[in-house]
Amino acid sequence: MKASSHDEFREFVAMRSTALLRLAVLLTGGDRHAAEDLLQIALMKAYGRWSQIEQPEAYVRQVLYRQQVNRWRLRGHRAETTVPVLPEPAGETGAEPDTELRIALWAALGRLTKRQRAVVVLRYFEDLPEAEVAALLGCPVGTVRSTAYRSLAKLRALVPELAPEGHEGHEATGGSDGQVRPLTYTTKGVRG
Repeated sequence: MKASSHDEFREFVAMRSTALLRLAVLLTGGDRHAAEDLLQIALMKAYGRWSQIEQPEAYVRQVLYRQQVNRWRLRGHRAETTVPVLPEPAGETGAEPDTELRIALWAALGRLTKRQRAVVVLRYFEDLPEAEVAALLGCPVGTVRSTAYRSLAKLRALVPELAPEGHEGHEATGGSDGQVRPLTYTTKGVRG
């Protein structure tokens, strides 16, 4: 690799690695170590092809998505994470309701399958159209739609606060009209 390309790559990593790591954490269900590994693999693949890549961020994001899909295809779901020290029991923290909702959402995302989590992250956090999600994950658009529908239903069942306002008494998948209402994640929490 030429020195100028090497410098461009280093600059890209310095500028975009934080945002890419956040995406990787979402894709791995909050497992920061797995997210770091996932991002490292994506950056290694990008480095090897750096001079041929026209849109570096799009390329790295696509590698992240595909690597995560490969991980859930090739490995079984690991239900436990080993930690050297057990965390302290939760006490009265006085946390704001938005913080509690975010924590509940993180926990609920962790209970989705890897495929469901990938679809939710790509559709609702990355705001990609169904066709693009299908292309990234290598599956039909109908699979993306049905996976999103089931994923939102599961999230709403796990975190009832995610149900759209005025629809708390209806099915977890949406309202009485049967339409799936996407989740909106803002700085103030998640809205349906």
